[in-house]
Amino acid sequence: MQLTFVEIDLNNEEHVDALISLLDCYMLDPMGNNAPMPAGLGPKIISGLRDYPSYLGFLTKADERYAALANCNRNFSTFKAKPLINIHDFIVHPDFRGKGVGQFLLDEIAAYGEKNGFCRVNLEVRHDNVNAQKLYRKSSFGECNPPMYFWERSW
Repeated sequence: MQLTFVEIDLNNEEHVDALISLLDCYMLDPMGNNAPMPAGLGPKIISGLRDYPSYLGFLTKADERYAALANCNRNFSTFKAKPLINIHDFIVHPDFRGKGVGQFLLDEIAAYGEKNGFCRVNLEVRHDNVNAQKLYRKSSFGECNPPMYFWERSW
């Protein structure tokens, strides 16, 4: 299986279709919403991402099929005075899990960050998503030192 790292171009319809398809797969997963993407949400996502200057997105192709997606945001570390990459969504299609696709995508994002002057890559993971935690540890991710909580205020 030939793996290819692809930086998403939101003006490339093939990339847009892959992003929406893999994001729907993520939403269907028990670690997502356990439900399909609501009708009409896909175009709103793409429109919003096109208008969001801090968006970075990456795909992995396995041979000719899109197998994994990372929707990321550029952020800024004041402590390092450098930008950082935050992985917001990370999905490996179920057909490709356990085959090194996730490891490949994480390693390529880290290489992209290092090459482009970012100081780090961070992500959040559900406490009950043990499989993702194993993958992240295997890719040299670990808890922050000191450990941090991911909190939110929703409306």
